Amino acid sequence: MEYVTKSELKDLANKVPLTEQATLRKSAETRSPKSATFLSHSSADQEYIVGAIRLLNNHGAQVYIDKKDQSLPPYTNSKTAQTLKERIKKSDRFVLLASENSKNSRWVPWELGLADGFKGTRKIAIMPALDDAKKTSWTEWEYLGIYEKVVWGKLRNQPKPRWLVWNKEKNTARTLAKWLGG
Repeated sequence: MEYVTKSELKDLANKVPLTEQATLRKSAETRSPKSATFLSHSSADQEYIVGAIRLLNNHGAQVYIDKKDQSLPPYTNSKTAQTLKERIKKSDRFVLLASENSKNSRWVPWELGLADGFKGTRKIAIMPALDDAKKTSWTEWEYLGIYEKVVWGKLRNQPKPRWLVWNKEKNTARTLAKWLGG
């Protein structure tokens, strides 16, 4: 099983014209979170967002991101927190685009904790974005280790690798599309 690399996410974004990248991002920012996949991420990881949106959309997700949401206040405050709480609650799935930046974010761990309380672990997946596919030590940081991960790999009796949601503890996996479909 392999995690996605940051360069793969950039490449996935760059396979479409800049205008389409902007449209994908705008769609995710303005979509209702109801029945959507909430994509949590550090603001320091903006350059990987379009690639992550494309990866999820290509497997049936309707991605919601809160960055630049015009209904949120320009400066974070308790209203921001309450709004995000409601949006996470309304979303169907929660995916954390995790990088080394995630741990330093004030919002990412809080959003993951909320999602856990609202959805339980079965509707949450961590998508580690690595600099190097072989350097995975941080992907098991404390609480990140209890969630399923988005990985590239093979299911038993399947000849071709594909994007999966993998439960490391049980060593079981489902296709990403099946996980997103519920």
